[in-house]
Amino acid sequence: MDQKIESSDLSTGKNVRTKTSSVLIFFVNGKKVIDANPDPECTLLTYLRDKLFLCGTKLGCGEGGCGACTVMISRIDRNTNEIRHLAVNACLTPVCAMHGYAVTTVEGIGSTRTRLHPVQERIAKAHGSQCGFCTPGIVMSMYALLRSSPQPTMKDLEIAFQGNLCRCTGYRPILEGYKTFTKEFSCAMGDKCCKVNGNGDGNGNSCNDNSSNNVDDKLFEKSKFLPFDPSQEPIFPPELQLNTEFDSNSIVFKSPRVTWYRPVELEELLQIKAQNPNAKLVVGNTEVGVEVKFKHLLYPVLINPSKVKQLNEIKEHEDSIYFGASVSLMDIQNYLQDLITKLPEYQTRFFKCAVEMLHYFAGKQIRNVASLGGNIMTGSPISDMNPILTAGTVKMLVAGMVDGQLKTRYVHMGSGFFTGYRKNIIAPHEVLIGIYFPKTLPNQYVIAFKQARRRDDDIAIVNSAINVFFKPNTNIVDQIFMAFGGMAPTTILAPRTSEMMIKQNWDHVLVERVTESLCAELPLEPSAPGGMIAYRRSLVVSLFYKSYLVISQKLVSAGIIPYDSISDEECSGAETFHTPILKSAQLFERVSSEQSICDPIGRPKVHAAAMKQATGEAMYCDDIPRMENELYLALVLSTKAHAKILSIDATEALAMDGVQAFYSSKDLTEYENEVGPVFHDETVFAANVVYCQGQVLGAIVASNQSLAQRAARSVHVIYEDISPLIVTIEHAIEHKSYFPNYPRFVEKGDIGTAFKDAEHIFEGSCRMGGQEHFYLETHACVAIPRDSDEIELFCSTQHPSEVQKLVSHVLSIPAHRVVCRSKRLGGGFGGKESRSISVALPCALACYRLRRPVRCMLDRDEDMMITGTRHPFLFKYKLGFTSEGLITACYIECYNNAGWSMDLSFSVLERAMYHFENCYKIPNIKVGGWVCKTNLPSNTAFRGFGGPQGMFAGEHIIRDVARITGKDLLDIMRMNFYKSGDITHYNQKLENFPIQRCFDECLKQANFYMKRKEIEDFNKNNRWRKRGIAVVPTKYGIAFGVMHLNQGGALINIYGDGSVLLSHGGVEIGQGLNTKMIQCAARALGIPTELIHISETATDKVPNTSPTAASVGSDINGMAVLDACQKLNERLKPIKEALPKADWKEWINKAYFDRISLSATGFYSMPDIGYDPINNPNARMYNYYTNGVGISVVEIDCLTGDHQVLSTDIVMDIGSSINPAIDIGQIEGAYMQGYGLFTLEELIYSPQGTLYSRGPGMYKLPGFADIPAEFNVSLLTGAPNPRAVYSSKAVGEPPLFIGSAAFFAIKDAIAAARAEKGFSTNFELHAPATSARIRMACRDKFTNLIDEPHADSFTPWNIVP
Repeated sequence: MDQKIESSDLSTGKNVRTKTSSVLIFFVNGKKVIDANPDPECTLLTYLRDKLFLCGTKLGCGEGGCGACTVMISRIDRNTNEIRHLAVNACLTPVCAMHGYAVTTVEGIGSTRTRLHPVQERIAKAHGSQCGFCTPGIVMSMYALLRSSPQPTMKDLEIAFQGNLCRCTGYRPILEGYKTFTKEFSCAMGDKCCKVNGNGDGNGNSCNDNSSNNVDDKLFEKSKFLPFDPSQEPIFPPELQLNTEFDSNSIVFKSPRVTWYRPVELEELLQIKAQNPNAKLVVGNTEVGVEVKFKHLLYPVLINPSKVKQLNEIKEHEDSIYFGASVSLMDIQNYLQDLITKLPEYQTRFFKCAVEMLHYFAGKQIRNVASLGGNIMTGSPISDMNPILTAGTVKMLVAGMVDGQLKTRYVHMGSGFFTGYRKNIIAPHEVLIGIYFPKTLPNQYVIAFKQARRRDDDIAIVNSAINVFFKPNTNIVDQIFMAFGGMAPTTILAPRTSEMMIKQNWDHVLVERVTESLCAELPLEPSAPGGMIAYRRSLVVSLFYKSYLVISQKLVSAGIIPYDSISDEECSGAETFHTPILKSAQLFERVSSEQSICDPIGRPKVHAAAMKQATGEAMYCDDIPRMENELYLALVLSTKAHAKILSIDATEALAMDGVQAFYSSKDLTEYENEVGPVFHDETVFAANVVYCQGQVLGAIVASNQSLAQRAARSVHVIYEDISPLIVTIEHAIEHKSYFPNYPRFVEKGDIGTAFKDAEHIFEGSCRMGGQEHFYLETHACVAIPRDSDEIELFCSTQHPSEVQKLVSHVLSIPAHRVVCRSKRLGGGFGGKESRSISVALPCALACYRLRRPVRCMLDRDEDMMITGTRHPFLFKYKLGFTSEGLITACYIECYNNAGWSMDLSFSVLERAMYHFENCYKIPNIKVGGWVCKTNLPSNTAFRGFGGPQGMFAGEHIIRDVARITGKDLLDIMRMNFYKSGDITHYNQKLENFPIQRCFDECLKQANFYMKRKEIEDFNKNNRWRKRGIAVVPTKYGIAFGVMHLNQGGALINIYGDGSVLLSHGGVEIGQGLNTKMIQCAARALGIPTELIHISETATDKVPNTSPTAASVGSDINGMAVLDACQKLNERLKPIKEALPKADWKEWINKAYFDRISLSATGFYSMPDIGYDPINNPNARMYNYYTNGVGISVVEIDCLTGDHQVLSTDIVMDIGSSINPAIDIGQIEGAYMQGYGLFTLEELIYSPQGTLYSRGPGMYKLPGFADIPAEFNVSLLTGAPNPRAVYSSKAVGEPPLFIGSAAFFAIKDAIAAARAEKGFSTNFELHAPATSARIRMACRDKFTNLIDEPHADSFTPWNIVP
């Protein structure tokens, strides 16, 4: 290690005497904020919401991973006098860091009461806001981009949204709306431009070759957008610009627990650090903020060095660039990008490597504020930059105060710099001042790669950097440094292998030696943290090989090695995936020219609340203003998965000032404590035994959130472990841990005879994991006492009546004394159907007992621990089929992982059993179902409700048959498709079954045969890249599985001014239900939609409602709305006949004075359903089916397991769409959620039942960069549905399974890779098809180097539930 002690070249030679301030001053939306006592522990998000009551900025995750909290901060650069505008995560930004800054929130740029900003208007009108919870954050990311770059490129757009997630839309409409701001798409042709709003493929080519005039392809009109004028934006506050004291004064803020320093001189900084060696330096707070929030660490001294010149300057030297340790990653990236265009190419190779890596480093909001110095000092073993800096042996300047003297030294990153996990050789009293990025030499090459679960905004699984020097004009290695992250507690080098490479030729012979050496030099223990041991070890050699290919191609280009040194087939192995510009088309049925212009049915109307959502004015549960004497509730959760509770001691918590109460099972009778959606096999608070980690033990009620949560953590619980601890389906099968009355069987035909007669018999299995709902708004509840025996709850729930019923039960009061209200949810997806009670019941109890309002909104990690997931499933099947491929028999066993209580698992299993055959007729069937009882949080409803899991088995079955018979899969599908008139294994006749039509139209739309031929050619010419294509049909039954839930209610009140207040039994979750109900009422009453308003869903308006679930929200509530409208129309009919020339308002006025009731209830019960194999065998199981077909093309990187969806085409039969914009949005959103389920989203549990994936850092949803490069959706035309409102069909859940097309395309690509090397194309691939599973399935010479220990010889770090 090169370390140099030297005299202080940093010293200013003056005593540290600066003015000190202790008053926080900043601006928010143009208004000055002065706070004499700011709390250093308070984030900007908390301050905005709780102190300034600006609730448009949302809390989604608390760790900077979802972007819901994005705001813009503006500051002046005193060196250039430029105003800088940055998108940042308010959830991580300390409010104390805002001194002298201007903050702009979504409320500050536009309002529905004044004028929307074009950024707000375009996302709304382009249908880019569904639940709306993520919308303000996306709006502010776009707004900050426009403030910095008034006409950005599509690449700028891609980067701007790296740190934003949306769970609802599928991202396409957001990009479609916002690309109208870009250079590429803001065309002088205006609305006639062929590249805008679905009128083209994104490259200026018309997509719609359908000459039929009954098809439309425009979901919005660009010409109606407000023009964007950058000159009209608010100015930076002159006070901040003119008064330099905001930057030149030192600052000290103190609270009882934490002191915040912002020094302005280096000596001052070093003195504070010398006096407080354990103080944390905070720049972006992106690491410390997460530690404080989720690890509950307390740092009594925080130092912000953002105004110390030496830590914030950039200097160019002859051989390097100096970056101050506090310079943001984005500033480094921008500076280097500029430099790359100016310097000779050979000097910039290290810079290019850094810039390429920084692109994938977190999201833009993080890079805008996070510093490289912070990243180095954090010392994460999976840091993206540390391998590059280590391989580059970069020089760093360190300073500290020693005996009152400023001392500096240089240290180098490399061998010996990191001394242990998150530890290095820089002493506690020292500060990292700056980093020197070296300019490279002509014979030097620097290459880095990163592999993560998701490309954008993700931490690495393994990353590598290789810095190689060749002897001049040769391929002989002179010196080499290879650094790897993710293979040890620190970033590590491979010195033995590097030593072996010196003086060797850079060729295939060296590759063979290096890969074997790396496997030996960089082992991993089988139980090492992070899991994926074989994959991580294989990545080391794969990433080296990719680097080898890149460098070899550069040597070829330089004329140093011959062209044929690398075969053409191998060249693409050097590449990585990049996000292409989106192409898309949306085709739907054109409204008849004879339809009244006021009739909204069939028109792509904007979501009723989209404008409010885009401005932050839409209120969600936790946005309800705080009340005078309100309390906050925090849950006490089990830390054991299966244990006896010996004692719970809340003494310490109750002694804290401001803590009001602690509730546990002792505060309820045994009867009151027993709850559950169907079976009361759960408890409000665990009594005697805990059955999973995250089970609620009790609740602390205190004066504010931070106090309540701190007190909850101080409740002491003593446990005694109970065996066995069952986590996985396999564990449950081994211990026969099933719920009572299982297994259950469904049979059709004669399975025994069919197997005897079968020409082929095959036995197989498939397995899929669960899925976290990850609604952007976590579970929340506000409970308010009314009279002495009444209570009102505002609850983020899909099932207000269930909350009402169970609150009534727990409080032992009648249901009519309990009102539950839900205005809108920030997403639900089934996760808020039955699990809302985890929060609502403790809140209601505390409110009722204390007679004070009580609030609770779960943090993301709490929500993920408590509320359960989609059910993991295991299928084992036996098939009988002919040599032609006709399936004649199937016996299948279905196992789901229910968790510790029943919840709705029985019904989820039933739907899986009834959907496993998908669209294929199997005459002889026996289906068995087992509900497995495990020590996990109770799994629950999730969009699809078992259907996608069941159909997953069906698609494996059809592919097994095609593979074994050697027939074309499409022919096998066609041969086995159900036809109209066929009967399912649950005795339902299929009427007007359109799957063949959807299939043919999708094949045509996707140019399937042409693409398949192109894929064959591509695969022949590329060794390390393979493509696959998959066709996936879907048949989804529409109805609740429980008969009594298939009913809906509505209430319509017409007021004297003609305005209409509509209430119905459904909850607006973002799916556009309220918008559709308004459209239905508008047509039925013959009035404009503007006259109709839906306020909320409440149990005192429409009683006994069913949950908003099973995709039937529009069906049952829409028909109830029509029933109410029909009653009103009958009452108004005589008046309309008497006054034919009057208008609506006159008719209503007349009716009022004639004492005619202008209020009506509506009701609907779904006919002909209620199938039961014994008691009601002739009834329907489902009202009808929604069908569709999707085709996806995927490319995989066989070396890393990375993949990209190149195209997806979907044709859906959804009857006559009530609103094509909403329905297409649902289809795209469902596809992306399904894509996440089958390829990306992996729940990670320890063998002890601990959930590791508790937030967006570990749990990866699809992001903006993951949508198909080409995404086309068509709605089947001329296919009205006689069994639902206005001939429509349900759309929420059916398209989700089409996301599996990406999975099966991946499997197709893997099969191509395996076949090329002579491996079997019959291989196991569990869902999700993560990069690890893809890579390890692509067997090759590198994976063969990895020896895997026997499963019984070690305890793995994680297991699959």
